[in-house]
Amino acid sequence: MNTSSKISIELVSKYFGRGGDQVRALASIELNVRQNEFITLVGASGCGKSTLLRILGGLETIDEGAVRVDGQAIEGPGVDRAMVFQHYSLYPWLTVRQNIQFSRRLKTNRRDLSSSAVEVASGRADALLRLMGLTHVADAFPNQLSGGMQQRVAIARALQGKPSILLMDEPFGALDAQTREVMHDLILHVHALEKSTIVFVTHDVEEAIYLGHRVVLMAPRPGRIDTIYDVPLPAVRDPEMKLAPEFNALKRQILARIRETSGMKTDLEMLEQLTRTEA
Repeated sequence: MNTSSKISIELVSKYFGRGGDQVRALASIELNVRQNEFITLVGASGCGKSTLLRILGGLETIDEGAVRVDGQAIEGPGVDRAMVFQHYSLYPWLTVRQNIQFSRRLKTNRRDLSSSAVEVASGRADALLRLMGLTHVADAFPNQLSGGMQQRVAIARALQGKPSILLMDEPFGALDAQTREVMHDLILHVHALEKSTIVFVTHDVEEAIYLGHRVVLMAPRPGRIDTIYDVPLPAVRDPEMKLAPEFNALKRQILARIRETSGMKTDLEMLEQLTRTEA
């Protein structure tokens, strides 16, 4: 066990099904994530990225190995970890402010909560509204917001309890390109301020490089870690960096490896396989 790691994943395997229908979804996953590190997970469909993230969130169990946070085994969901999904899952009958404050209604988050702590929580909600640029819509309902603003609410809600780990499963996948650009810089700003450790699943290699300190490429059948790439960019990111030769060289390298691990050598082969699958 690596006690210096924030997250330690030790030879983790996961199976789905039983008997002859059993499928090995993850095989001997090993990964250590440092405190305040931003890790991005990429790979072909079916490589187990989301399954691994759900294990870190305590939403899936493991069959072999161990997963630890700060040296303690994960035994289920915890207030130290928060998840943000692609679909915003906001409560439509609650306002923006009420959605952000919702976690304080949960019994596990109200345990031993003093009146002063309640006041602090209310102040944090106001701070998150300002951080996310949502103050002007604090009393609006989710159906009155754009997709990008709804995702800002979902992120703020996840941050309300000050989790030390933020787990994000393709949170910007449903957004248009321009909104995604804004959200990239927003989540980097949040990461710098909150000092949280982030594990971020995406299918977008450019997004993975721009956001991550390291890009973890997973391969399918069974899901496993194939390659880990250090990102040669400074801590403070700027969209212009996406035009840099080293950025695009790494992007080409990762894309080529994804094709190889999926058994497809070209994008056309991948498209043809997808067409056959859907047919």
